[in-house]
Amino acid sequence: MEKQFDFVAIGDIATDAFIELKHVTIHKHVDEEAKLLCMNFGDKIEYENVVVIPAVGNSPNAAVSAHRLGLNSAIATNLGDDDFGKEDLETLKKEGVNIDYVIVHPGKKSNYHYVLRYKAERTILVKHHEYDYKLPEFPSPPKWIYLSSLGENSIPFHHSIAEYLKSTPDVKFAFQPGTFQIKLGFETLKDVYAQTELFFCNKEEAKRILETEEDDIKILLKSMHERGPSIVVITDGPAGANTYDGSVMWHMPMYPDPGPPVDRTGAGDSFSSTFTSALALGYDIPTALLWGPINSMNVVQHIGAQKGLLTRQQLEKLLADKPEDYIPVKIS
Repeated sequence: MEKQFDFVAIGDIATDAFIELKHVTIHKHVDEEAKLLCMNFGDKIEYENVVVIPAVGNSPNAAVSAHRLGLNSAIATNLGDDDFGKEDLETLKKEGVNIDYVIVHPGKKSNYHYVLRYKAERTILVKHHEYDYKLPEFPSPPKWIYLSSLGENSIPFHHSIAEYLKSTPDVKFAFQPGTFQIKLGFETLKDVYAQTELFFCNKEEAKRILETEEDDIKILLKSMHERGPSIVVITDGPAGANTYDGSVMWHMPMYPDPGPPVDRTGAGDSFSSTFTSALALGYDIPTALLWGPINSMNVVQHIGAQKGLLTRQQLEKLLADKPEDYIPVKIS
């Protein structure tokens, strides 16, 4: 029997170039809550520095996170045969992530994103190259599949994943939708939601997926649970995280930051992948809630989504030193 993976992450991979901006201003949009990043058009704009980080993206970040926490992880993704793709592969191997399910496409380019950093926030210029998405032929079904960000030509691929999960019920499935998957809403991906064991999004994303202006977190949790996921996790920034498994709701505060955040890229990925890893390791929901925010706290203290990801030993040390009020609380 072939080796069985604990955790297989499916989703796009990219290289991120973090460009720290210097002379820009932030304006609030007149008619919306959104903020605008402003710089002089047609001008030369001085920047502070550039940091290039290969092999990132929601799913690669999750695979690295799972491996550091002690799981046997792999990534199913697509690359071009260019230098960026080769560097992505080498980085994954160095991180201990299995690359058996990585497809290299001859003549194609690999994804390369530009991250405009200003203080702790970032604006990301993304380009998802179109690949022919195919589900790997797993010799032995993985224990967990973790799905996140994919390109806009991936709708049929989502349906093939849902079919695989339906035919292989022993595989547990975590879904952390990326920008395009959120934009699609519920109806287009309802077969994916129906197979979801563990679902993650933030509060604003939940409202977009559900097409509602509802602000009550309890109602949002119940509404999302009714769409299919067995366990729903909705984060709410500094207000913490909330979960619902159909019987009990929990609220979890965020772990206190040791200093001002350096870069918020990957905060959601680290929380979601750590929560999933805790369940994959046999722990319960309250324990997963304790783990998730600790990894997020450490990730935002570094540039990029992976440098701050903790090992199991490092996470448990921080957990042992937690504040007294850092505990999950039932809200129903």
